[in-house]
Amino acid sequence: MNDRSSRAWQRMLSGRRLDLLDPSAVDIELADIALGLSRVARWNGQTTGEHAFSVAQHSLLVTDLVTEDPLAGNPRFLLAALLHDASEYVTSDLITPFKAAVGPEYKKVEARLTQAVHVRFGLPGVLPVSWKRAIKRADKTAAYLEAILLAGFSERDGRRILGYRGDAPAVTLEPWPPEVAKAAFLDRFAAIGQEIDAADRKPRTARRA
Repeated sequence: MNDRSSRAWQRMLSGRRLDLLDPSAVDIELADIALGLSRVARWNGQTTGEHAFSVAQHSLLVTDLVTEDPLAGNPRFLLAALLHDASEYVTSDLITPFKAAVGPEYKKVEARLTQAVHVRFGLPGVLPVSWKRAIKRADKTAAYLEAILLAGFSERDGRRILGYRGDAPAVTLEPWPPEVAKAAFLDRFAAIGQEIDAADRKPRTARRA
């Protein structure tokens, strides 16, 4: 994994060359993330519907779920939720049993990519613990909903296998075509970006007054 004699970078459609083992924030582009996540399937593609349920759509679901959290007043927290699986535009979405089989090296690569993504978009390299916990709760709820609504799990098996103990909201899920998921992801990113800009302007306005 750490043999630097072999190629460890990938060329993105943006033209960027991303070093997978030592990623730099300057080589990360939103367009590459949105494109990649819109084409990466959750559940190894084993879901109902004409299209795969993409990581981009999953990321939007998680972002919707965290809006109920008290932390959602901070738009950077919402951005962290939207980007919580952004590393998968490079690594793809390995199902949990396979991650365990691959071992700890995968988690190291994932962590470095995630940190680079955070730095690129103005988030802390390492998120506050409270943010991580809230996003993890929403991520688990999203996984449970996907399992029972799309992946063929019964509610009982979904709770038992995924260890879900919460009260899931009543939602419907319909997998989108990749181009729709990509556009929705970019739209949400832009909307959150506007919220961040507005929040950042408030202190300066107050000081001038």
